[in-house]
Amino acid sequence: MKKAITSIAVGLVACIGGAIWYLVNVYKDLPVDPAWALPGDTEIPTGAVTVRFSGTSTLLFSDGSSQWMIDGWFSRPGPWQLAFGNIAPDMEAITYGLEANQVSNLQAVIPAHSHYDHAMDSPEVARRTGAVLMGSQSTANIGHGWGLPAQQIKVFANRTPVTVGAFTITPIESRHLPFTNPQMQQRLLQDPEITAPLTPPASVFDYRLGKAYIFHVDHPRGNFVVVGSAGYEPGALRGLQADVIFLGIGGLGEKTDAYREAYWQETVEAVNPSTVIPIHYDSLTGPISGPMRGPVMIMALLSGGIEKVLPFLKEKERTQPSLEFHTLPRYREVILFQ
Repeated sequence: MKKAITSIAVGLVACIGGAIWYLVNVYKDLPVDPAWALPGDTEIPTGAVTVRFSGTSTLLFSDGSSQWMIDGWFSRPGPWQLAFGNIAPDMEAITYGLEANQVSNLQAVIPAHSHYDHAMDSPEVARRTGAVLMGSQSTANIGHGWGLPAQQIKVFANRTPVTVGAFTITPIESRHLPFTNPQMQQRLLQDPEITAPLTPPASVFDYRLGKAYIFHVDHPRGNFVVVGSAGYEPGALRGLQADVIFLGIGGLGEKTDAYREAYWQETVEAVNPSTVIPIHYDSLTGPISGPMRGPVMIMALLSGGIEKVLPFLKEKERTQPSLEFHTLPRYREVILFQ
């Protein structure tokens, strides 16, 4: 009898251990079409505007004279650390990310908002490169907590453009994707301001939203919009135009059909681009090197609906044939305008 009970107990422990391993080590498929993948460009004409993609919404833009970056997030704390511990910038991952992107003359690093997966690494990226950290007051307090000098921190005014070389970047206050889970909504979006310097290690929930920005970027060679979160403010982009839109789709699957349609109308339809480039669709906990992966199973289960994202985008591709859909290779340079 004792042997039978012991065998059952061992079996239960093995099953539970296997289930936990599966939830934190197995990844869902990416919610994008492999046919959209661009290979990267090996020859860059003088003056061309290019982009490099690191994953999530970290994007490096350059025209050969100026470099600036959205987010600059390379750390990838794992599910256990996110759930039960404190997090801090991973210095080795930041080194890897800057080298992989061939960062040489970074002038600005600009988080789309102040959650950890956008702003946690930004002050260290600015410290290493001499770039100016730009964003909300909450982002500034992340910089202050890291010890970044005040002269390397700039707080945005809504819709007031800043210039980086030939780039004119206009921050437009918007909204973050509203989480369906009420606890996530409360802990990550309510009481959104970081009101004092934030010094890591810190809880993931200490990295509060701040302001959620959409960026409209003008350059003599072309213009584009970066939407870092799948949220929108009705009418925020009215009257603006963009050749390319970098469209955040993280969490979009958990929303209703009506929400997805409204998001599309308020972003893509509003600026009438010729090209849509999805971003923020890959794992927040996967490796910083190698191919990008979809969300780890436990995070996919918590948010839900990821299987709805690709059919939504494919339907837009089918019904709007003038639009081109592309995804970016990891770290390789891609020409936007020449």
